[in-house]
Parts: sequence; C-alpha cells; structure tokens
Amino acid sequence: MRLFSGLCLALLGVWRLSSQDCPLTSDSTAVFRTTAELVLLDAQVVHKKTRTATGSLQKKDFQIYEDGVLQEIKFFGRDQLPLSVVLLFDLTESVRPVLKQLGAGAQEALLHLKPEDEVAVMVYAASARLVDGFTRDRAQTAHAIELAASDKQEEAAFFNEAVYQASRQLRQSANPSSRRVVIWLTDNLPNVPSEWMRANLGKTVPQGLLHTEQEAFQSLYESGTVVSPLLKRSSYALPMYGIWLTFEAPWRKKYPPGDAYKYAERTGGQAVKLGGKQAGERLAELIDDLRARYTIGYRPTSTTPAGTFCKVRVALSPEAPLRTREWNVLATAGYYRQ
Repeated sequence: MRLFSGLCLALLGVWRLSSQDCPLTSDSTAVFRTTAELVLLDAQVVHKKTRTATGSLQKKDFQIYEDGVLQEIKFFGRDQLPLSVVLLFDLTESVRPVLKQLGAGAQEALLHLKPEDEVAVMVYAASARLVDGFTRDRAQTAHAIELAASDKQEEAAFFNEAVYQASRQLRQSANPSSRRVVIWLTDNLPNVPSEWMRANLGKTVPQGLLHTEQEAFQSLYESGTVVSPLLKRSSYALPMYGIWLTFEAPWRKKYPPGDAYKYAERTGGQAVKLGGKQAGERLAELIDDLRARYTIGYRPTSTTPAGTFCKVRVALSPEAPLRTREWNVLATAGYYRQ
C-alpha cells in the first residue's frame, strides 16, 4: 500500500484435459488420450498448527465433491506436471527493500524449479506491468527481478487489477497443461479503488478498465490459478492503517479492495509470512511446497452447461492416516465449466 506516502503527507489449478484413465508413461509424464473432460485439481494438506505440509498420502486418502456430489478419482500424482509461475511484486515502500534482497538471491531460489518450469515477472501499483514474459532461463528471470526492484511508483495499490492481469498472463503460458501459480510478494495493505482514488492515484489505469474483485476471482477460476502470497509486514504503514481503514469504511463495501489471504484461501494457495527469513530462502521453500502438491483428477458426472461455476471440495477420506481435525486440505473453491 502506498496511500500513506501519497496522501499522508497517503497452486489449485483446474485444467480441462482429455483423458482416458490418465495412464503414466515410464518417465512419469501424464498421457491424455481421449476427448472426455478431465478436471485436474492442485491440493495441499497442511497441519493446522504448524502449517507444514505432508506428501505421504495416496489416492485412497482423498475424496472430491463437485456441487456436493462425490466424484471418482481418475488421476492421482505429485510433481508430474510442470509449473507456470507469475512472480507478482507490489511496488510499495515496505516491499521494495525485500524485493531488492530477493533480486540478490533469486537465482539460487529459482534453482528449486525444474528445467521444464517457466516463470514470468510482473509488478504493479494502480496498474500491472509485465517485466519479463515466460522463460525457462533462470538467469533471465533473476535479472528481471532486479529490474523490478529498481521500479518505483507513487500510486495507489489496486490488488484486484494486479491479480486479474497476472491470471491473464498465465493464459499465455507455453504449456496448456501446466499447473498455474501466482507467487505474490505484498504487504497486504490495498487501497480502495473508489472514484476519487482512481482519479487521483490511479491515473495509469485506462478509463473504465479497472477490474473488480469478482472479475479477478472469475479469471483465476477460469485459468485454474493458485495464488500463493509472500507477506511482508509493513512497519511503515501499519501505525496509520487503522485510521485509514475507518476513513475508507464507507467505500470498502462498494469497492472491495482485495485481500491476499482471501485470494489464497479461495484458490487453494497458502499465504506465507516472510518473518525473519531472507526473501530468497522463503521463496525457495514456497517453490518446494508448490512442487510437492498433489494433482487429483476426475471426470465430472454432471452435465452442467458451459459457463456454469461448479463448486469443488477436496477432503480427506475416512481411510486417510491423518486426523481431519488436525489437518486442512487446500484446494480451489471451484471452476467454470467449458
């Protein structure tokens, strides 16, 4: 959030792929061979207290429901589909120093990706800007992060527009079957995109093209994107943020500004605080967690018309070796039928 500097002087992925029963080749690459629709979900099982993930579960340990109806799991695996990642950076006073630190250690963190994974870099304030498109060249991505760290914008922070544009960028990924993720470095202090704010601190946004929270979520569900925020606590802005929240309250209901935790929860991601760790170290850990997520596929039993939003719930089965009261299953809230 950059309101105080301007005014107070202010991964689920869902993919629809062809499949028979999704057999695996000897090199563990998924092969999809028929025209039947298959919905693939990214899921992560996290301990409620420690927030650590487990990778020891099997197909029989999960249940998937679409619109309340139990589905038959047709595909199950871990780390078998490549990642398409957008690194999305908030250009704020509190985040920029972390971004510079991340630029210095980015190349080592990016080594935790596989050679087939691709990464793009974006920055945002009132509007989002692509710094570097999808590439598998880790040195090129590290250089793009360094360039992003040198950017500075004295504008409002419009979260919904940033997330919307990141999800649109993911549709440009080279591999249509990749698992799509937005890794989002932010202080989670958005500005309300009211008329006044857009007119005074959002002038880079073309007239009438600022997207809402609802539109951002729809784009995420349509593209099958998981949002995984890296949160940097802002010692600069927080002392006055409570006062500003009270001032903005009349506009927040009409113009929901977006929230990193909400975006993570509804797409199956996990919001991670930087804490005392170096940004590069935390990014590497997050990449490892994303690689270790489960991919679960099913063929929908309903004949819902195209364009319908289908609610999805992934749960631990009674056969699972974990106590359900101690573990959370992170997965998308749903997808749009095509």
